[in-house]
Amino acid sequence: MLVTALLSGLVLGGTYALVAMGLTLQYGIARIMNLAYGETIIAAAFLAYVLFNGLGINPVLGLLIAVPLGFVFGYLVYGLMMRPLVRRAKSRETLEIDSILATFGLLFVIQGVMLVFFGSNYTSYSYLNIGVSVLGTTIAANRLLAFALAIVLGGGLYLLLTRTLWGTALRAVAVSPTSAPLVGIDVERAARTAFAIGGALAAAGGVVISMYQTFTATAGVVFTMKALIVVIMGGVGNILGALFSGLLLGLVETFVATYVDPGLTLAATYLIFLAILLWRPAGLFGRSAR
Repeated sequence: MLVTALLSGLVLGGTYALVAMGLTLQYGIARIMNLAYGETIIAAAFLAYVLFNGLGINPVLGLLIAVPLGFVFGYLVYGLMMRPLVRRAKSRETLEIDSILATFGLLFVIQGVMLVFFGSNYTSYSYLNIGVSVLGTTIAANRLLAFALAIVLGGGLYLLLTRTLWGTALRAVAVSPTSAPLVGIDVERAARTAFAIGGALAAAGGVVISMYQTFTATAGVVFTMKALIVVIMGGVGNILGALFSGLLLGLVETFVATYVDPGLTLAATYLIFLAILLWRPAGLFGRSAR
């Protein structure tokens, strides 16, 4: 049972890490608190469902469709909705408040469209739902694939952000948006790119989640909440922190559900979140203000 719980926790944690990486880019670099992030995830999950059931396209190939669409969606949302807010904002605090209000409205728009097309029932599809023996225990192949995809996508983005000049520029904006222009970095372009990448990661997360979980048109708020907790735990704008915190959160939820009570998973999540917030307000990997 221990190995089963460990593997299940890593699968869930890998998914949390993947979706949280997108939100930490949007919030850490673009300074946008996107409350419609979870709805983007669910929309991608429904897209994977339609592609699989309607066109026979498996979710792995569906990523090649969903991820670019997520990027374009994020790019357009920033350009049409967020850019005017950024230009008129007199401070970071003003931008955060305006972005929360704007994306809160966007949340209901996306959710309403999904309810019209798919209703409010739970949705799922069967893909690689076969048992695979790993370390003496059996786990569904779709869960293993979901974990592998989360690690590959998340690890690939981490390498791009830490090993390329382009990624260094994005991280520089996250660290000091006021100093970045002094070295020739276009802050607005970096913010829009980061927001679009966040949309792409949300879409990837939605496809991965759809492989092994049921979902509804109204479930987006749960994923937004979990992603936000992971972002704050790991440190805003910190990709490595999002990866580590996502895995930690998935393991904690799984072990609590397995060995204590499934009804206490949310309580355990908030207890850890509050403990880290009190102990290290900047997050596990964040830099404390001096």
